[in-house]
Amino acid sequence: MQKVITHLSFYVLLAIIAGIILGIYEPAIAIQLEPLAKNFISLIKIFTYPIIFLTVSLGIASMGDLKKVGRIGVKSLVYFEIVSTLSLAIGVFMALWIQPGNINKDGLQMQDPSKYTQATQFNLWPIVKQNTNLQILLLAIVLGFVLNFLTKREKYIHQLGRLTHYVFMALKYVMYLAPLGALGGMSFAVGKYGLKTLIPLGKLMGTMYLTMAFFIVIVLGLILKYYQLSIFKLLKNIKEELLIVFATSSSEPAMPSLMIKLEKMGCSKSVVGLVVPTGYSFNLDGTSIYLSMAVIFIAQLYNVQLSTGEIVTMILILMLTSKGAAGVTGSGFIVLASTLATLQKIPIEGLAFLLGVDKFMSEARAITNIIGNSAATLVISKSEGETIHLH
Repeated sequence: MQKVITHLSFYVLLAIIAGIILGIYEPAIAIQLEPLAKNFISLIKIFTYPIIFLTVSLGIASMGDLKKVGRIGVKSLVYFEIVSTLSLAIGVFMALWIQPGNINKDGLQMQDPSKYTQATQFNLWPIVKQNTNLQILLLAIVLGFVLNFLTKREKYIHQLGRLTHYVFMALKYVMYLAPLGALGGMSFAVGKYGLKTLIPLGKLMGTMYLTMAFFIVIVLGLILKYYQLSIFKLLKNIKEELLIVFATSSSEPAMPSLMIKLEKMGCSKSVVGLVVPTGYSFNLDGTSIYLSMAVIFIAQLYNVQLSTGEIVTMILILMLTSKGAAGVTGSGFIVLASTLATLQKIPIEGLAFLLGVDKFMSEARAITNIIGNSAATLVISKSEGETIHLH
């Protein structure tokens, strides 16, 4: 019992429960706690950028073998593309099978989607320009390559290593604020939107959560089993990060501590430094499931029949556009709006029905994203001959 109450995850879980209760019974007070979550996420983001920069550049420089860097990079991108495409297809299949949009839309709560529907001509470059993580990742890769050609390479590697150690040490103390962030995030979500808003779209939410669970347990479970690893042991190892993600509806606050955990599991610094930050932009399994399912949901809501060719076209569009949807608020809806506009068959106004419950589905997306990136890192590590220990 003493071990449980001294664990950070215990206090994060208490904060989540307290936030739900406060949101139900005192919504006015609950809404005012939003700054706790926003400030916690902002504080973690301060660490996220230097951690991406330091770990990636240090990982590449430490390898000394640029062929290995290229090999890991190619492996990662191939894995990301295969698994994220599979997640898109699973989202479509489950939505066609369960038909969450086969309901009466008259009683549904609508919100104004105009700020997303106006941006129907999707352009990947502006979103990439706003994705700071991706920019820092590219800069770190360049620095890592440059360091390999310097005569005092070892000296610079040592200095980068020391700096990384101090950054992670400071992060350890900041993470003690996680329960406050969890309380703020959960209180605001329940207080503002209310659990009653979930009832009309309960079928969509249920389908979404069921699909995410299927993807994690079956798809990722089978991939890890092929490499003699257990998905359930992985989940046990990262339970603190999952609770933080659930409470804040964002996978970013958990990224720095996730990288530490993966190294403790046996993944090398170089693999973790390359795969995790890249995965946060290119391996969004939860987001892929959500996007494909949302398109089918809106089509069903308006009784629009999609041909096999149109569904394949939709998946191909989302394969490209979803890659820029990380780390930019509202970009998921812009991706949806542009996809619907390209298909020219499904009313873009259907986004209005999703806005009310999007907050409650973002937890599932973020959790699936972080589990997917954890699994990807373990797979790449195993393919490089590294020994992984999951307890």
